[in-house]
Amino acid sequence: MACRLNLAARDFDKAAENLARAAQVRLSGEFLRQVVESEGKAIQAAAQAGRLEVDWHAGDCPALGPDGAETEQTRLYLGSDGVMVPLITQQEKDRRRAKVKDKRRRRGQKCQPLPRAKKGTEGPFKEFKIVTLYDDQADHRLVSVTSGDCQVAGRIMRRDGGRVGLDQADDKVGMVDGSEWIKNQIRQQSLPLDALGLDFYHLAENVHKARRAVYGEEDAEDQQAPGNAWAARVLHTAKHEGSAALQAELEGWHRGLKRGKKAARQLLNYVTERQEMILYPEFQAVGRQIGSGPTESMCKATTQRIKGRGKRWDTDNAEGIMALEALDQSGGWEAYWESFLTEAA
Repeated sequence: MACRLNLAARDFDKAAENLARAAQVRLSGEFLRQVVESEGKAIQAAAQAGRLEVDWHAGDCPALGPDGAETEQTRLYLGSDGVMVPLITQQEKDRRRAKVKDKRRRRGQKCQPLPRAKKGTEGPFKEFKIVTLYDDQADHRLVSVTSGDCQVAGRIMRRDGGRVGLDQADDKVGMVDGSEWIKNQIRQQSLPLDALGLDFYHLAENVHKARRAVYGEEDAEDQQAPGNAWAARVLHTAKHEGSAALQAELEGWHRGLKRGKKAARQLLNYVTERQEMILYPEFQAVGRQIGSGPTESMCKATTQRIKGRGKRWDTDNAEGIMALEALDQSGGWEAYWESFLTEAA
């Protein structure tokens, strides 16, 4: 109950207040924090040890055709992304500890020694990694988080892919934002993907970045403005004609420019480096998704509780809180807690 109420609370004091009202269990906000963070770490440990149950398999994930109807094939998507998490720096820890010590001295009473301080981070933010596996209709989803580096994220991709039988799906699709580390890990972990696609939204972001640099700011509602018309034409080409036509159009556009050539070259390089991932016509022809929305939504969901004004975390505690949300988003909440009742029985 404490973990459940914490997910929707803005802070631990509010979660403790809700717990007292809902279950007549009274804890301080600080003690509730310790309980919740401890359970989150236990969930992470269970995931790493392969003890978290997954109640679905690739065979439960029918692929949708271009008309949106179910087919006899199965399909799974793999996604991954990085999110910035606010952490407590060593400088901030030292400042907080100094305040506590000063308060104790002014109180003039003998107190228990302070617990050993955990080491803070060098910077106020760190990139955590999110890994998702999901189906066309979003009926099945597996979400994992890690504070580790790209190598750790790659091992999670392989681990979670094995848990849901990724290799047994008829159609295995990667849908990512084009980051090099994701592509490298998919290759290093020998993940059995049939295709790796570039999220259309991220391509559009880069197109509009170049538009603003070349044409300046324009009214987004004015579709006849030169920059807006150009961006719409480029994205239509990418979506319906593919990478070769897109490449040719951008090269011709770049040659004809008198200003903004640097921004145009950056866009051209971006597309060139991801040419093999720009497969929108091919994807749409068989009903595959061309956006990484399910992964992006998990980036937001898993960090919603830990982000906000004044919130700072130790790395392992932030990871634990995010693991609780990832478990809930994966649909494994009930099975995890019921496993404790089974052990008790």
